[in-house]
Amino acid sequence: MFSGIVEEFATVVAIKKDRENVDFTLKCSFVDELKIDQSVAHNGVCLTVVKIENGTYVVTAMKETLDRSNLGDLNVGDKVNVERSMLMNGRLDGHIVQGHVDQTAVCTAKEDQQGSYTFTFQYDCDKEMAKRGYITVDKGSVTVNGVSLTVCNPTDNSFQVNIIPYTYDNTNFQSIEVGTKVNIEFDIIGKYIARIATF
Repeated sequence: MFSGIVEEFATVVAIKKDRENVDFTLKCSFVDELKIDQSVAHNGVCLTVVKIENGTYVVTAMKETLDRSNLGDLNVGDKVNVERSMLMNGRLDGHIVQGHVDQTAVCTAKEDQQGSYTFTFQYDCDKEMAKRGYITVDKGSVTVNGVSLTVCNPTDNSFQVNIIPYTYDNTNFQSIEVGTKVNIEFDIIGKYIARIATF
């Protein structure tokens, strides 16, 4: 489980395809604190550390993960938002994030708000999935590339988020432009409520 409070960037230093899987080798400041089998969120995707060597670590993404996320679009040198799993004795500064990306969205607008930014994202909307809680609601929570954010101005297939300078400078939001594909995870509490309501 995660909170959506990104710790830092990790840099992709190698990508290796192994049949339908892809192994990503990354470097970040806390590599020496990682352990094999530990969960780390990458752009919001929970992946397991499978190897640690020479100041880098390796995680593996399977086809299902690659199909649902933007990880398959990564290149060597790209910056990835990373967060280690939550400590149960800590504060929940963001919201409950599982690291199970639901789908991707595309940035359709980026507006400079005199210091902060407003981003608009559009995603494919399936009415049956929407009935099961795969939606955004005004002032609700959504995870974008692993960042816990508050939803503004949602429609059936889009929403906006406002990004303060600190978040912009310390996550890969600084590289998001119109046309950029991002990972989104809808609020798990909303999904549970929608599921209960169908009984």
